[in-house]
Amino acid sequence: MSRDARVRDLMAAFKKTAYFQWVACQGIPVIDRYGVEDVREVAMDYWPRLGGRAAFINLYGMEGVTGMYVAEIPGGGALAPEKHFYEEVICILTGQGATEVWQEGGRKQMFEWAPWSLFAPPLNTWHRLINGGRQPVRFLAVTNAPLVMDVFHNEDFVFNCPYIFSDRYSGGDGFFNVGQKRYESGMQHIWETNFIMDIQSAALDQREVKGAGVRITQFEVSGNGLIGHLAQWPAGRYHKAHYHGPGAILLGLQSSGYVLLWSKELGTQPYQSGHGEEVVEVKWKEGSVYCPPGGWFHQHFNTGAQPARHLAIRYGSRIHPIGFKIADKRSEDGVYIDVKRGGTLIEYADEDPYIRKHYEGEMQKTGVSCQMPDGANV
Repeated sequence: MSRDARVRDLMAAFKKTAYFQWVACQGIPVIDRYGVEDVREVAMDYWPRLGGRAAFINLYGMEGVTGMYVAEIPGGGALAPEKHFYEEVICILTGQGATEVWQEGGRKQMFEWAPWSLFAPPLNTWHRLINGGRQPVRFLAVTNAPLVMDVFHNEDFVFNCPYIFSDRYSGGDGFFNVGQKRYESGMQHIWETNFIMDIQSAALDQREVKGAGVRITQFEVSGNGLIGHLAQWPAGRYHKAHYHGPGAILLGLQSSGYVLLWSKELGTQPYQSGHGEEVVEVKWKEGSVYCPPGGWFHQHFNTGAQPARHLAIRYGSRIHPIGFKIADKRSEDGVYIDVKRGGTLIEYADEDPYIRKHYEGEMQKTGVSCQMPDGANV
């Protein structure tokens, strides 16, 4: 069976789940593919539950563990208040405004945001997004609704459960201030913050084990298991290939390039072994989203003239770890460890020779100099 046929069969099977049955009843577009070139340009329809236009995005690598939608707040307007029994991370794509958050019977807390702000309404809190300008606001939301809905398969419970998670949010002042607590946990740099004002300019930590010039910082947000990281790397460079489980959604923030994806069953050198036709190439730029399927190697390439930056929203909290996520990486730090030492990372010296050759060819097209280092120990 071909790669695309396997993907189609898997996607068809997901349609039977409680989450996808709920999605089908919402009356808004559903986009199915490997990636979306620019989520700011997705066609949307009015979503009565939200009180604004929206569309679901179901990328092939999400595989029932994360959900995603893009939505719009009309100029001078606001969306309907909502609460839900699943976690949600929101990234503002365009426009400025504010969000109100409150517990049932409690006082409202408000914080303001602008393009590329990121936050997560605490679990099962009431929240309302308000447009502070005349132009529409667009935002991207990633959730773990598929897991929650598939387990409980009861819409009334998911959206009307009265339980208050006071351990996650008690209404205290400063909850949505930018956090100042940063530290290392294992091989990962951690930033505890419930709000990031600008993910395009946030300071990141050096982590070259992932690639030449790479900086990566993981953020822990609102007590979630669904968290994320920001990654940046220079012009003329690319990441080392690695794999993990499904559901990690990546959003392009700066520069442009492509990502290569292939099943780990094809080995570390898919072109050399005669499986080059099975490798998927997805182009990305600012506003692009894609999601590597579970157990697929993927490798991020920067072909633009400026440093590349990505946002990843995924599982993998170091404060509230989830067992299946650790298993997906073979260990907590598995994505930083060579496959030859029990991890899921391919060192540059062991990658398929065609990968470097292909990258150099792409760089010639853009006129940007390839800055990849030689040698096996980088």
